[in-house]
Amino acid sequence: MARRLGFRIIAVAHIGETQPDITQLSDVVRWVNVGELQRIIELFKAAGVEQAVMAGGISRARLRGNFAPDGRALMMLARLPRFSDDAVLRGVATELESEGIKVIDPVPMLKGILAEPGLLAGPQPSPAQMQDLRLAFEIARALGAFDVGQTVAVRDGIVAAVEAAEGTDATLQRGASLCGPGLVVAKAAKPSQDLRFDRPAVGPDTIDLLRDIKAAVLGVEAGTAMLLQRESTLDRARACGISVYGYE
Repeated sequence: MARRLGFRIIAVAHIGETQPDITQLSDVVRWVNVGELQRIIELFKAAGVEQAVMAGGISRARLRGNFAPDGRALMMLARLPRFSDDAVLRGVATELESEGIKVIDPVPMLKGILAEPGLLAGPQPSPAQMQDLRLAFEIARALGAFDVGQTVAVRDGIVAAVEAAEGTDATLQRGASLCGPGLVVAKAAKPSQDLRFDRPAVGPDTIDLLRDIKAAVLGVEAGTAMLLQRESTLDRARACGISVYGYE
């Protein structure tokens, strides 16, 4: 989409985190270790970058093996009140913007990517499932204030799993192992989250995982959550009989 709008794409990819096919989607790709903040800034400035977006995520579970902060990153981290995801990303954005590289929200470029309210795919959730969905979103929003993930799984009023450092996939697998088929899953932004980065997002791989664990409902925050590869995601949900619901 950015290319169609006339942008030249300069990507900085993180070793051990970014998928190799980034090379097919960008005009220039430069590989760095997680934490090489000064090098990222230098690469962007050398390429004449004026605007930047953050996409994808960094696995906390893998940070022990591939985190190599440089001096600038260490000074930035030392200024943070806490090491939450949102605080770290805000810190990185502040450093970029101090060098004239504006960090922007990519969503305005991506027509139709945000989830709308109501049923988006699959069967209408039952009243009991809607009650579970309400509970899941209430928990996600309450815990989000403490930077505890974006994903909550509930079944029959029982909280099966809450996302922590392990990431969404491992959270859902754990929830299914504890409570079995029929999970109702909520994906929500944290209350104070800076929506320029780290928006909740689901895609075809999410649906494949929900199919494998025999989940029933996926609730995404309407107007905030991104539907990646939208048509493929919703078509796959319909084929699997999984309800996708935009929750307000």
